[in-house]
Amino acid sequence: MNEDRPHRRYDPLGGKWVLLSPHRLRRPWQGEEREPDPSPPSYDPECYLCPGNKRASGETNPDYEGVYVFANDFPALLPESEETATQNDPLFQSEPAAGECHVICFSPDHGKTLPELNDTQRLAVVDAWCAETEKLGQRYRNVQIFENKGAMMGCSNPHPHGQIWATAHIPDILQIEEETQAAYFAEQGSSMLLDLVEQEIAKAERIVVNNADWAAIVPWWASWPFETLLLPRFAIARMPDLDHGQRKSLAEILGALTTRYDNLFQCSFPYSMGWHGAPFGQSETRHWQLHAHFYPPLLRSASVRKFMVGYEMLAEPQRDLLPEQAAEMLRSVPDIHYRQAS
Repeated sequence: MNEDRPHRRYDPLGGKWVLLSPHRLRRPWQGEEREPDPSPPSYDPECYLCPGNKRASGETNPDYEGVYVFANDFPALLPESEETATQNDPLFQSEPAAGECHVICFSPDHGKTLPELNDTQRLAVVDAWCAETEKLGQRYRNVQIFENKGAMMGCSNPHPHGQIWATAHIPDILQIEEETQAAYFAEQGSSMLLDLVEQEIAKAERIVVNNADWAAIVPWWASWPFETLLLPRFAIARMPDLDHGQRKSLAEILGALTTRYDNLFQCSFPYSMGWHGAPFGQSETRHWQLHAHFYPPLLRSASVRKFMVGYEMLAEPQRDLLPEQAAEMLRSVPDIHYRQAS
């Protein structure tokens, strides 16, 4: 197959196809252009996440010095729902949705995102992810860790932080990944994502960075221009099961990957990222493999982004930049953060 021609690639994890049109990179661009946002200060007296500041709810943050986790002041879910299920009409079904929403501040420093923290500070974030997942997993089926970084991704506050939403139900995307991984295991007798990471390391063409325990790849089926999949190189179903060494190496590769993102266009690279692991209360997890998705919107520069509109909204995802080209671009940038280098 000539990969310079339009073609489709299948996503076995998401159970969908993506259209690739690499020849379109030659077309002229008349899309949105803007200057990237300036770097924020280490402390902002108006920030509702900085230590000692008052939040919108009226609560005052403690003078925290490391990771700080608190219950979201405006949660999308409540621990108990008063709604009742309505399933009599196939066109108008509903069911209760119970859960909890937490905020996790990665650092007291308002201006330092994950790539600018040191490995010890990132390890504290990983430990907090593990602890919160374990605690919430005792009460809820799914615990979703995610981070929206940058105003371009709808982040309402530049302070380095993420969120943790725990739900009594299994969300649609997690349910799809449950079914695709289970089907692969039934057919192949092995884990889909363990097989994937072994083959990607052998091929090397879509690897961005890897260490003894983890590998970050631009997946064969990536929809976003610089989308990556962060995969463990060992069998593991849930984040709390990571041992200290695996957490330490995860903190290191998180720094290496996000530093390459920032260095690509020398900006604080926006993205949405999140972790997927086996649902809680499920005893059979051999088919499941813990992993993280990174979905960055940038395409050509710090100010030119990819929009999922038109054909993508109405038909299927489409991209112009080949995943192999994106991986090479990320691999080729320095591994020292541009702000530290300067």
